[in-house]
Amino acid sequence: MPAQRSRTAGWRYCLQQIRDRRGSIELAVRPPEGAAPPTRGDLLFRARVLGIDDDQIRVETPVALGQPVEFVEGLQLVAIMAIGQNRWMFHTEALGPDLQQSPTGVPGLRLAAPRTVERCQRRRDYRIDTADLQLPDVTMWPLLDPMSVVAAERLNAVDFQHELDGILTESPAPEIDDDVLPLVGPEHTGRIVNLGGGGLGLAVDVDDAGSVGRHATWWLRFELPPHVRTPVYATGRVAHRHLRSDKSLYCGMSFDFSANPSHRSVVGRQIMRAIAGLQQRQMKLRRAG
Repeated sequence: MPAQRSRTAGWRYCLQQIRDRRGSIELAVRPPEGAAPPTRGDLLFRARVLGIDDDQIRVETPVALGQPVEFVEGLQLVAIMAIGQNRWMFHTEALGPDLQQSPTGVPGLRLAAPRTVERCQRRRDYRIDTADLQLPDVTMWPLLDPMSVVAAERLNAVDFQHELDGILTESPAPEIDDDVLPLVGPEHTGRIVNLGGGGLGLAVDVDDAGSVGRHATWWLRFELPPHVRTPVYATGRVAHRHLRSDKSLYCGMSFDFSANPSHRSVVGRQIMRAIAGLQQRQMKLRRAG
């Protein structure tokens, strides 16, 4: 019993630290056990901590491109909290909206307090014994002419509309033709570690960190399987960056749709379709079980 009280005090103290600093935890739909990595595209959303009660955690509703990410009541989630270089994961459940007024005016979200909390394995920031998140890889190119993305993004919008209409039969969608590709520099790779209100956070390996540090504007490509087959393309501008303990680079990027404003809704719908699909899959598997 004393050990259990100590563990409870530990996670509560960490969350209180995060709340006092107006910080966030990250939330993902709990993936099904045994799903093969190629069929997965887990998404982490940032949610600011508002309060900690005896049996629940209150957070702001996550937002992606200005749209609230609504987690249905009863949905099983994986949460991640970080203090400095230390990172912990725990299982939780969406308990429904928080009726207390949030700073943004949008109803918050109530989460079940964790029963246990596990420290992430050192070489795998998003893995514990009972959960392993497969975060999307991203291909990124230095964007030499921001206006050159328009043709490619319009073609990408057509492909996604074909997917919505049931016309797209290939998986994934065909790649964009070389003759409409934007004017870009050499290709680099990274991994999407979270989605925020107007952008995303990337982890870039040490081999590519130097190049990312020299360019401010990038053209990005990533996939959100299995529920979205059309790749996501978007322009990103570096907002902030810092080196992590493993020498990789964390890079916060904001989406930039100034060259093609209509593409904002395309990317937003792709993200929302992906998160809705993840929720529907979990609920379907739980009903079948």
